[in-house]
Amino acid sequence: MSSSPLPSHPSPLSSPLPAPLSAPHSRATVISELRAAGCVFAEDEAELLLSTARTAAELAAMVERRVIGLPLEHVVGWAEFYGRRVTVDPGVFVPRRRTEFLVGQAIELGRRAGDRTGRAPVVVDLCCGSGAVGAVLADALDRIELHAADIEPAAVRCARRNVAPAGGAVYEGDLFDALPGGLRGRIDVLVANVPYVPTDEVGLLPPEAREYEPLVALDGGADGLDVLRRVTAAAPQWLASGGHLLVETSERQAPHAVEAFTRNGLIPRVTGSEELYATVIIGTRPAAGQAIPGPS
Repeated sequence: MSSSPLPSHPSPLSSPLPAPLSAPHSRATVISELRAAGCVFAEDEAELLLSTARTAAELAAMVERRVIGLPLEHVVGWAEFYGRRVTVDPGVFVPRRRTEFLVGQAIELGRRAGDRTGRAPVVVDLCCGSGAVGAVLADALDRIELHAADIEPAAVRCARRNVAPAGGAVYEGDLFDALPGGLRGRIDVLVANVPYVPTDEVGLLPPEAREYEPLVALDGGADGLDVLRRVTAAAPQWLASGGHLLVETSERQAPHAVEAFTRNGLIPRVTGSEELYATVIIGTRPAAGQAIPGPS
């Protein structure tokens, strides 16, 4: 277990753990059990579990779940993402820190769309998982018409808990099939955090990902770009004039991903963050009369 620990401050929804703890649940014992299970950040994780658990029995159960390999976010029920807590239920894809770069790009584009049109930007979080991206965008943008969708029922239930407080709607279904037809041609910012791990490489992922997160959120097909190609093929019908599609991919996949964007009439731009090991492709639907650049 090598994932970075969540920040070790107590959940506002939990009450303090009764003190002192009995010996089987002492801080030292918790650290020892986590370290023996291979948790690289055992001390930080122990502090988080100690501050989150409301009773000694709950702490013992949380430690046990972590020791058998559940992602820390599934154990505590939330993830820290772009400076806020996002609910993450068991069996739901855990938002990655690298995706914060994609969110930052989407926030800027959403603000520009609002300034350009004078109305609340229409934002869609496709393949939304927990709804973390949509929830953060709703926080960051002054006004927003927010929609989200996922094919996984567990993800949809979780996303509704994160997105509903912002007035967003979450739909269940396969990509654009899940969305209301009234969104066609109206979307200003379409964020699609598609799976992009090649099928043959899924087995190389950390056990807590491949065993406890849904395969549909990880496996992107033979070269990792199957879902991306489907999204880019349909996106122009759903984007507003001048609207943007943002997807995350790997640096080595980017050239082939760009081909998919261009082939479907979107003007692509590749950007990235070395700090977060993130690569994002932004495809823009040309405004009326705008020429589409040919391949370089």
